[in-house]
Amino acid sequence: MENSTDQLSVIDESDLQSELQVIHWMVPPHFVVYDNHSIHDILEIMQYKNNDLIVIDQDHIVLGIITQQMVNRLYLEGISPNEKMEVAWLETSPTIFPDTSILHIPFNEQVIPVVNQDDKLVGSISAREMFVAQEFLISSIQHNVNVIDIILDIAYEGVALVDRNGFIVKMNQAYRNFLGIISEDVIGKHVTEVIDNTELHLTAKTGIPQRGEVQVIQGQKMIVHRIPIWQNNELIGAIGMLIFEGVSELYRILENATQTSKEGSPFPLISEEKKKTEVTPLNTFDGILGVSDEINACKRLSKKAAKTNATVLITGETGTGKEVFAQAIHQSSRRSQGPFVAINCAAIPENLLESELFGYVEGAFTGAKKGGNQGKFELANGGTIFLDEIGDMPKHMQTKILRVLEERKVMKVGGNQEVPVNVRVIAATHQALLEKVKVGSFREDLYYRLNVIELEIPPLRRRRSDIPILFAYYLKQFSRENKVEVKKVDPTAMEKVMSYDWPGNIRQLINTVEQLSVLVDGKIIKTIHLPAAIRDQQKVMVGQPLKLGRIENEKLTIEQMLEVVGGNKSEAAKRLGIHRTTLYKKMKQYNLK
Repeated sequence: MENSTDQLSVIDESDLQSELQVIHWMVPPHFVVYDNHSIHDILEIMQYKNNDLIVIDQDHIVLGIITQQMVNRLYLEGISPNEKMEVAWLETSPTIFPDTSILHIPFNEQVIPVVNQDDKLVGSISAREMFVAQEFLISSIQHNVNVIDIILDIAYEGVALVDRNGFIVKMNQAYRNFLGIISEDVIGKHVTEVIDNTELHLTAKTGIPQRGEVQVIQGQKMIVHRIPIWQNNELIGAIGMLIFEGVSELYRILENATQTSKEGSPFPLISEEKKKTEVTPLNTFDGILGVSDEINACKRLSKKAAKTNATVLITGETGTGKEVFAQAIHQSSRRSQGPFVAINCAAIPENLLESELFGYVEGAFTGAKKGGNQGKFELANGGTIFLDEIGDMPKHMQTKILRVLEERKVMKVGGNQEVPVNVRVIAATHQALLEKVKVGSFREDLYYRLNVIELEIPPLRRRRSDIPILFAYYLKQFSRENKVEVKKVDPTAMEKVMSYDWPGNIRQLINTVEQLSVLVDGKIIKTIHLPAAIRDQQKVMVGQPLKLGRIENEKLTIEQMLEVVGGNKSEAAKRLGIHRTTLYKKMKQYNLK
């Protein structure tokens, strides 16, 4: 594990330090000017902003925070809604500067004001923004082991790092202080011997991340993140992070984020319509799960494509999520306010495909409805049309699609007048279109007209580090839908899941997880519960000798390595990729001299 830190140096330390500064995560502050507002005004603003408010004076100097809890208490005490704000109602708040590291900020249920060198308010940061910053940090950690050293050195919260077998490799001073450990003697010990109720070793085995989990440590409820660490598609360990000093703060944050006034309040509510206009739509790329280099490369290219109006050809095996990427591109484009219309070219009978795409006029054929009908291209006007499985489109329809792409006009079936359309075309196929071009079953000119930007979605077998994340996500989703307890996955079962090639890709994985979530009795999904194709596979993942070797092979592996290095324990530990203390522990465990 020690060597891994030297081998993986993707993020430069100075770049990371800059990215962790508050200035990159702070938001425009929600504030009020003292002396200008009554309780009525403040509550109305809080309902609209859904947050505590920073109170400043006329010179923009921070005086304190007025919280939702305080306003509610004042109301319950019977103070008039028209009463002007008083200094005694404010809670004092620390201030931070824009260049402060987010790792130096303790999690707090309150909003924290950000001030410039003149102590004037310039921004704010709260738990919401801290969560977003942590997502960035987590994505950096999962593929950049050198980032961990930076976090260990400057993190306010506790951080622990374990290897693939759950033995502690590193633990920062903050975590040791919390546990009451004076020295670094914990290095080399199994994490279960040091941290109460931990599941960090399971994350290191299964690759399933756990975020925002409640863990009781030394009698205190804590909120923790457990994050798997991958290197070259190999699971090499996990990192645990203490996020909150106590679980009560998380509950208060969640209450603040969702709080609405009860019926009968004397204070008027902001209309739901007005609130909706303030909601920022989520970037759907964030909904595409995965941390692998392959999926991140797809996201980067997709985001570039979204900024243009160019035609995109999405390729990939069945079930890889081609339509999900098409929707994400649309939602991130300038056409996001327009419609997204999808049609599966393989699912429509050939004699109906033209009318489905281009529409028809009244009387165009027997059964045509009165007044005619719009086609998918017209319905997508001002937005995006997604032509799925375009490789199955008949040759004569390919000619008509090419004409639409070149002239931006459609001719309805039975009509004699062209209708202009303004659409962005995204096409997808699981077939090798270039091969179809060579054999003459797909038009070459249409192929190159569609293939302005080509986006290949990798199959699951090429992004194995994403499998535990997808598995865990859908396990929670189906458990919630079916109102059953979320099950855990036995590490041996997860090894089978990860080594399986998933020929049906994400679609097959989703189906498998849904079956397991509702059919498995008990709290743990074991190997015996897996479908036969996964359970009985013979394929074994190849990895480092000790890190991925089964327990029964460890003794032989250690014996052979000690013989190779002439009994030099330091060299043996280095070659095996484990800490020297871990080697001593295993030698004692297996009674090796």
